[in-house]
Parts: sequence; structure tokens; C-alpha cells
Amino acid sequence: MPKAVRYNEFGGIDVLDVVEVDRPVPGHGEVLVQVKAAGINPGEASIRSGAFHSVWPSTFPSGQGSDLAGVVAELGEGVSGVAVGDEIIGWTDDRASQAEFVAIPVTQLTSKPAEVTWEQAGALFVAGTTAYAAVRAVALSKGDTVVVSGAAGGVGSLVVQLAVAAGAKVIGIAGPSNSDWLTAHGVTPVEYGDGVAARVREAAGGTVDAFIDTFGADYVELALELGVDKGRINTIINFPAVEKYGIKAEGNADGASADVLAELASRIAAGELELVVARKYPLAEVRDAYRELEQRHTRGKIVLVP
Repeated sequence: MPKAVRYNEFGGIDVLDVVEVDRPVPGHGEVLVQVKAAGINPGEASIRSGAFHSVWPSTFPSGQGSDLAGVVAELGEGVSGVAVGDEIIGWTDDRASQAEFVAIPVTQLTSKPAEVTWEQAGALFVAGTTAYAAVRAVALSKGDTVVVSGAAGGVGSLVVQLAVAAGAKVIGIAGPSNSDWLTAHGVTPVEYGDGVAARVREAAGGTVDAFIDTFGADYVELALELGVDKGRINTIINFPAVEKYGIKAEGNADGASADVLAELASRIAAGELELVVARKYPLAEVRDAYRELEQRHTRGKIVLVP
């Protein structure tokens, strides 16, 4: 029998197990995918802990994961435009991607370019569409100065590259170990911690036009301190600040489409966008994968490989 990640109660990583499950059966308009790689994301850890229960409740036993890449193994009724054996990138809205097999609507997939690795493809959906939407939310124009917090993380590392491609001057807040990577991608690195506001002002050398927060903490307050207009501040994580200050919170739900996924995959294939895969873990080591994720010091993405 195929295996999948499951948890039966809210809690820490110790509630995660890999268990045998029935092989999913694709319904009308769905395909069955044999998963080759599945990304992991901070939001999944928060859902599993129960922190977002009022927004995204869980029904137990619960699966986990949205991102996936794999090979089409079976077609449901009414499916066209895809064939068994096709290599695809996609997503599920059913918290089910961290598994050996998953059934998804054919509208939630796109072809995987040969130049994109399985690990990159499997980690692309959540981080990629979130980054795409966040950059779009602050309406960057050529010559704008934008600051990005968590600039080397799974989402932030894509945000800074998309912002550079939009013609903006990009200042990336991150740890010193990421400075070389940021510089190599056209980003001005600024170390986080005490005195960050002064360091950002010095790096900007003038007005800061936009701010994208991918980390949380007090970065929205920093954006306001820097004089950024509320309409050009976007956070993907600090939801209380959205209500308090009237800033934006556009992310995965705003960018989620097969067309956006295809565009991002095409950019990776063309060498225009780098999706950094920090580490890959076997599905059986899902607890270790989330333990590393929750330390919040990883550059790029962590991926599970069934």
C-alpha cells in the first residue's frame, strides 16, 4: 500500500507519522500523480499546531502539504490534454501532497520543463505563487527601492529575484551568511538585528518605496518607520498587522493558478530564476524536515522525496 504523512491531533512535529493508506482514486476531472517531490512550508506547521484552526480547521486524521511534482499515473473521467507518464508540477488544496500518490484536478497542474529538477518543481507552488503575488501587490516600477525581510528564505529568495527582474533596487534583510548569495543576485544585503533601520536607510540612500515582509516579527513596524506608504507594504505572515495598520497581505491564494506556476517554471528553466533547494529528506523523515524548517535559518526550500 502507498504511504502518506498523517497526524491525528494538533501538536508539534511528534504528532507526524508516515502511514499506509489506500491508493487514491482520481475523480471526474482529476489525475492521479505519483509524487516525486513535495515541498514543505511554514504555514503547514502552523496548521498542524492548531494555530490557524479558526481559519483552516483540520479533520483527523489529516494529511499535509500542497506543493507537488510527479508523474501522471492514472486519468479520471473527463480528463484531456494530459497523458499517463507526463511529468507535471501542481498542487492540492486537500492537504495531501506529502504522500506517494495524490489525486488532483487537472486544472491544478502544468508541465514540468526538463531543465527543472524534481526537487525544484516539487517546492515551487506555495513559495513561487506567494512571491509572485507579494511582488505584484506592491506595484514595483523601474527605479523603485524595495526592502524584503527574510530575503534568503523559501519565499524571500524568490521575492528578491522577481523584484530585481521588475527593475527595482532591492535591499534584502537576512543573516550575514546569505550576503554573498544576495549580492550575486543583484540584491543589496543588510544584516537583521539591532540598528537595522539605520542600515536600511544607508543602503537605500533615499526613499524606500515599498516593503515586502516574508518573516514576521516587527518588520511591518520597520516599514512604517521607514515612511513606506501603507498601500505598498505587503506581509505574507503578520496578519494582526494587516488589521491594525491597513496594509496588504497578498500571497499564495492571490497568485495560485496554473498559468502563474507555468510562468515561474519557465523562468527557472531559462535560468532567469533560481529556486534554491536547501535540503531534501525521505518521506519517512518528515519530522526531521519540519524540525529544520521551524528553526527558520534555511536558505531556500526543504523538500520531501517519497
